[in-house]
Amino acid sequence: MAKKIEASVLAFEKKLVPSDAIMYGTTWQNRNDKSHQSELVLREKSVRGTISNRLKKALQSDPAKLDAEVEKANLQRVDNCALNTDQDTLKLHFSLKVLSGVQKPSACNSESFLQTYQQAVKDYIDAFGFTELAHRYATNLANGRFLWRNRVGAENIEVEIKVLNKDQETSWTFNSHDFSTRDFDHSDSAVAELAEKIAQTLAGEQEFLLLEVTAYAQVGLAQDVYPSEELVLDKSNAKGQKSKILYNVDGIAAMHSQKIGNAIRSIDTWYPDYAEVETGPIAIEPYGAVTNLGKAYRTPKQKADFFTLFDRFSQGEALENEQDQHYVMAVLVRGGVFGESGKD
Repeated sequence: MAKKIEASVLAFEKKLVPSDAIMYGTTWQNRNDKSHQSELVLREKSVRGTISNRLKKALQSDPAKLDAEVEKANLQRVDNCALNTDQDTLKLHFSLKVLSGVQKPSACNSESFLQTYQQAVKDYIDAFGFTELAHRYATNLANGRFLWRNRVGAENIEVEIKVLNKDQETSWTFNSHDFSTRDFDHSDSAVAELAEKIAQTLAGEQEFLLLEVTAYAQVGLAQDVYPSEELVLDKSNAKGQKSKILYNVDGIAAMHSQKIGNAIRSIDTWYPDYAEVETGPIAIEPYGAVTNLGKAYRTPKQKADFFTLFDRFSQGEALENEQDQHYVMAVLVRGGVFGESGKD
């Protein structure tokens, strides 16, 4: 059993820093011509829906009461976003900065812990050089996972990635349908080149890497597209309150940077039940949390959570397999506050 770590203050800044992703409409044939692109704006819809939720048993067993309930209008005001009537392709545009320095916590109040931790990271870099993690991050860029629901049912998906660092300008174009979102078992030379640049940065060979990412998804003429949905904290049922609010940046439909980041770091295929479940890769999280499924795939009981592994890794103890090392380093790339509280 690993001894209690001595750092009560311990934090790491994230090393994958995406911007918000801005949405445009265009046509597939003219997708690279900016004169054929337009910013997508949100439109408000007021709809009269039907009652479709599960009803109480008393209503279900009484036809008259059921008729009276169904007769009530389910009025809704919602945000909507769709391509224009002459457009069939969504353009999604964002930047991604990769930072070095994972061996240096942004806050740490224990010199002895810092020494053992930095040696553990050095040993990892010497052994693996971030190549596995970088390969997975690069694959998630190439396969367009960050499109989320906009990826489903798209006839064609193309991702263009440009390096914006001075004197390093290069670019790649990927057909996203060539890459699975279920695994990372491929050997594409362009993905390998992108992954090498990401790995070199994470390993500290350069300070940062700045990427410009542009994705085109041919979803169909005038079809709906899906920006991020805002969290509505006011749950009151005030008359006329909008029930769905979509995200925008200066009036342009957009996706949250957090959602883009979650997709890029959805690389965890090392959790205990991966072979038995249909979930596929999950986002790197300390407890393997997948909120929409209400499930934590890495629990302390399984000794598979980040904190159990990190307490050993950071103090120089050998982990059972390299997959656990990859996972621990991926959480550190994600960033977070990981200090050991003095309270039980």
